[in-house]
Amino acid sequence: MTQTIAPRVRTVVLLLLAAACALLAGAGPASAHAALTGSDPAQGAVVDTAPARISLTFSEQVAMSDGSLRVLDPEGKRVDAGEPSNVSGTTYAVRLHSGLPDGTYTVAYQVVSADSHPVAGAYTFSIGAPSKTSVSVSGQSTDDGVVGWLYGFGRYVSYAGFIVLAGGAAFVLACWPRGCGVRPVQRFVVSGWLALTAATLALLLLRGSFTGSGKVADVFDLSLLGQVLQTKTGAALVSRLLLLAAAALFIAVLFGAYDKREDPQEKRDLTFGLAIGGVVVAAGLAASWAMSEHASVGLQAGIAMPVDVLHLLAVAAWLGGLGALLVALYRAPADAPVDASAVRRFSRVAFGSVLALIATGTYQSWRQLGSWSAFTGTRYGQLLLAKIALVVVLVGVAWISRRWTGRLAETVPAPVEREKARVGAGADASLGARADDSGEAAGGAGSDVTGDAQTSADAEAGNGADSDTDTDSGEQPDAEPADPERAAQLARQRAALDAARQKRLRDADPNRFGLRRSVLAEAGIAVVLLAVTTVLTQTEPGRTEEEAKAATSSSASASPDTGASGALTLNMPFDTGGKDGKGIVTVDLDPARVGDNEMHVYVERPGGQAFDIPEVKVDLTLKAKDIGPLPVVPDHLATGHWSANGVQIPMAGDWKVDVTVRTSDIDEVTVSKNAQIG
Repeated sequence: MTQTIAPRVRTVVLLLLAAACALLAGAGPASAHAALTGSDPAQGAVVDTAPARISLTFSEQVAMSDGSLRVLDPEGKRVDAGEPSNVSGTTYAVRLHSGLPDGTYTVAYQVVSADSHPVAGAYTFSIGAPSKTSVSVSGQSTDDGVVGWLYGFGRYVSYAGFIVLAGGAAFVLACWPRGCGVRPVQRFVVSGWLALTAATLALLLLRGSFTGSGKVADVFDLSLLGQVLQTKTGAALVSRLLLLAAAALFIAVLFGAYDKREDPQEKRDLTFGLAIGGVVVAAGLAASWAMSEHASVGLQAGIAMPVDVLHLLAVAAWLGGLGALLVALYRAPADAPVDASAVRRFSRVAFGSVLALIATGTYQSWRQLGSWSAFTGTRYGQLLLAKIALVVVLVGVAWISRRWTGRLAETVPAPVEREKARVGAGADASLGARADDSGEAAGGAGSDVTGDAQTSADAEAGNGADSDTDTDSGEQPDAEPADPERAAQLARQRAALDAARQKRLRDADPNRFGLRRSVLAEAGIAVVLLAVTTVLTQTEPGRTEEEAKAATSSSASASPDTGASGALTLNMPFDTGGKDGKGIVTVDLDPARVGDNEMHVYVERPGGQAFDIPEVKVDLTLKAKDIGPLPVVPDHLATGHWSANGVQIPMAGDWKVDVTVRTSDIDEVTVSKNAQIG
């Protein structure tokens, strides 16, 4: 092989990171974690007199600012007066100007749910009678654009930084104290601190635009930053920065004073102090997520937050320690390799972390899903199933690593003894002979030795080709030539050869080689697992999604029927011809009369399971009167569910309803049905 170990590891890690980023990019924007479950006036309602205020009820508490709740007349002018207020529980209201004329009004809201995610939407109601409206409310959420993507990437980096920082430090302190003096391990832990600090600062700057306009230009708006600092999420991010300052002190002591302590009693005392301080700081950092996201709202929040902290600490101890072990196995100096006892200690820590993850993960799954059907019927449940599958695979690979650890601890393998004898016997050989021995030793040991050190030594020789001649003619390698440049050249050659000998000694052990490969596989799976977990934290919990669906259905069924026709339901099978191209699209039009209507579109598989497709459009045509097609582009609400408010039917008649279904970039079909409306 012609490549060194380090470049190969970097290549694999870069590929894994690219796969993780692709997963993040394909995940789409975060779902709304608070859903609108009711309103007064109701969606699509026609009231006789103008109401004094508009009230909205959400599935959980939300945060509102001055422009969070807007009411627009048919001309698009705002008719709300004053700031929105919390009426009771999860119901919020805003007052309206008096004396509003008849017509169709649009209510637009943009709020932040209690678990820190932005929620936006709009609906219409009418006073006196429906009318045409010039208001066009974009269905794009603030987390759909560049700022939303940057914010999601920042969350991924912050999770990764915490895992590397906390898990790497725990590995050094609890499993391999000698690692505090190993430079690659030091860089690994410090890189985690730097990543978490940079990501936290970026999230703090992006937060105002992320929950507001979504514009890149607003990222450095100091007024928005001031508003963010007054929110729960802003307080959590600032707390995280303060704890990172304490973490910097912890790292300085761990890789400074602790490494230099030689007295056993002093080292034990310092180990105890660092362990206590490290646990406190790590728990505080984990709590900065728990206090501002899923765990802080909903069912049993008082129990869920400490459980979430324990879950994050277990993830960090397992995956972060795994990363530190990988660095130690590949990059630790040959004269101070990670020993079998350290790997055994980490194996015990990882086993305890897995048990903690099973216990806390089971509780979190029950809390966020609430039913077995949510596993397959909601996006959150589907992502959770993917996460569980990855954890199972990761545990399987870890079991293989544990077997290699047992073999590593049994005996010193014969290849290592032979390599030591080879190095000792060839200590006084010429440079050329040493290079030949390097190739033979690498092949005989069956290891992953590449001989790059020898190549490096030859390259260093460069113009000094006469070095071999001098050595072969009997010159002693340790003799210092008169020419200083020649002396430096020989010194570099000796250093390269010494590094090659040390690498051969380290790589000659087949058990260590097998352990490195299995740990590398674990780390690769861990990167993808972290990506899935990050997407999971941005996705609407299955319990909330199902409760919102039930509330919406109940509200629709309880709405008074102000028309004579009642609701209209059309079922149309479709087949786009592509993969997963078959299904049934259902169009519900309520109250299916002249004027303002509410439309719901449902897409299901032939077996009745709801599923999402890239695009669905509806066109209404009244051929007898040469009206249409009137396009309707519904907004996506939940899995397999789209909705549009304010659908205007200008007159009664036999209307043709065309539904265009697109299941991929190229697979599309239009299905039609006629219905009497009005």
